[in-house]
Amino acid sequence: LRRDRRPRALFESAFAQSELDRGETRRRSRDRRNRRIPMRRAALMLSIAARAARGLLALPAGKGRAATRLFAAAPTTFPLSGRSAPAVEYAGAASDYDGDLLLLPFWDDKEVDVATATSAQAWDTSLNGALSALAEREEFKGKKGETCVVTVAGVSAVQKIALVGLGPKAAGEKAYAALGKTAAELAKAEKAKTVGVAAPSRSRDAWRSDKNVEAFALAACEGSYSDDRFRTGDNVAKPSPLSTLSLVDEPSDVDDDAPDDAYAPSLDQGPEETLVDAATSRARAYATGSALARDLVNAPANVLTPRSMAIAAVELAKEHSTLTVTTKGPVECAALGMGAFLGVAQGASQENEAQFIHLTYKNGVPKTKLCVVGKGLTYDSGGYNLKPSAGGSIELMKFDMGGAAATLGCAATVAALNVPDCEVHFVIAACENMISADAVRPGDVLTASNGKTIEVANTDAEGRLTLADALHYAEGLGVEAIVDLATLTGACVVALGDDYAGLFSTDDALASELLAAAGDAREDVWRMPLPPAYEEDIKSKIADLKNVGSRAGGAITAALFLGHFVDETPHAHIDIAGPVWNNKAASATGFGAKTMAKWVVQRAAATDFGAPF
Repeated sequence: LRRDRRPRALFESAFAQSELDRGETRRRSRDRRNRRIPMRRAALMLSIAARAARGLLALPAGKGRAATRLFAAAPTTFPLSGRSAPAVEYAGAASDYDGDLLLLPFWDDKEVDVATATSAQAWDTSLNGALSALAEREEFKGKKGETCVVTVAGVSAVQKIALVGLGPKAAGEKAYAALGKTAAELAKAEKAKTVGVAAPSRSRDAWRSDKNVEAFALAACEGSYSDDRFRTGDNVAKPSPLSTLSLVDEPSDVDDDAPDDAYAPSLDQGPEETLVDAATSRARAYATGSALARDLVNAPANVLTPRSMAIAAVELAKEHSTLTVTTKGPVECAALGMGAFLGVAQGASQENEAQFIHLTYKNGVPKTKLCVVGKGLTYDSGGYNLKPSAGGSIELMKFDMGGAAATLGCAATVAALNVPDCEVHFVIAACENMISADAVRPGDVLTASNGKTIEVANTDAEGRLTLADALHYAEGLGVEAIVDLATLTGACVVALGDDYAGLFSTDDALASELLAAAGDAREDVWRMPLPPAYEEDIKSKIADLKNVGSRAGGAITAALFLGHFVDETPHAHIDIAGPVWNNKAASATGFGAKTMAKWVVQRAAATDFGAPF
């Protein structure tokens, strides 16, 4: 028994010591963990702070404007195309013009007779009937797009004269816009620095209309746009030498064998200089916004990232005292509950993380308060529902931020026009839709900032997810109306083709305003239906909504989806997937910027002070 007890006593002693050792070890381990917790918390807070402030630099507030925030990390600027627009002026009688190229426009709704046309007859006589002979030889009928050019250097003060067809006179301002585009094209083709443009035949008072002058000047400025930012050496296109466009006509004492216009009393003196200057100034403002939108869409996705789009907004705000801007990163967006937007963005790299941009225009005491929201996918791969290489236009998905580009273009125009007594908010949720280990997956459920849950049935239906949070944010600004622009669906292109945008709204008054604005901007927009029965298509079995319905009616169900994130405010959605890009020219169009700016201008002008629109 003694032999048995001794080993047992030794074992019990060893076991007790072992328990003491383990207890000491646990105590020491616990002490170490306790010491680490504050350090980990501090490190986490520093990480969050760094993530929220990384690359952000607070700029001092200027006079009358809030502080803006600028990314200090590269890139620090967004490259623009360095565009320049020609000057437009009134220059008196066509018969006295002595520039490089003179355009003589004709309508096609009557037989063209150059020898009797008001602005052409003097030139035809001085050139011994050369213009009449040219028209006969080329069978010139004044059809839209027709041009005949003849060199007259050495026998006249003008180097070249061109006969230009305008089409039917009923086309009105559209014809003058076409004339402006033709003037820019012929100036480049004929290497003309100065170009005179006569009032069309039988419209000798054409330049007395500010709308005609504005339409002409805007098209001429847009026609002079070129983008060589990504070409070098001999690949850089030679810029147009055009510097001045001179509007010319003939005074009323010049014989006209076939007048059919009532002459204005001011015809003897020509149009008021202020009329031409004011119309040209407005045209330049619209052209500036359109060109900015084109620059943004034309930029490849490795140049225009969410961060550089924010920089572009900051740079725009620095140019105008009426603009202020704030940006929010992922941490700030998460604090606002923007789970739908961040769900799309989470697959992107840290360098290209999401940026929520809020630009505000305020001038005077606001009579109206509006918001324009733009879809800002700087690149859309489709996510795990990857776009196909054949027919999926994956190489063109840089233009999936066309709505954001139009939004910033509108802001540029509104600021350039200095629209009085209004407040306009421009909101963009900018991000990339990429594939990675962190990317959202088909079947995931996201929670938007208004609390609604969304089943991600297709990761390539991502634009509506970003817009969901942007629209809810916009409504929180207390505005009178919200309009969003988005390259949202291929279904809209199938329905309307490449030239028309689809307008969706349950508010008839707002829809009418936007259609009128689009007409004035000469951008084609068609109103589409929003049948409530189609709501069934976006109901989810596991969440409040799903982000895509069946293939049929895809543009409609996308618009219905957006409606779930605007509760009370009048709202319209414009799908610009078709007209945002010119496939033939392989270039952006700037579509939407002019329409939205026209809408803001008209809304501000129509609002009585102190009363809602």
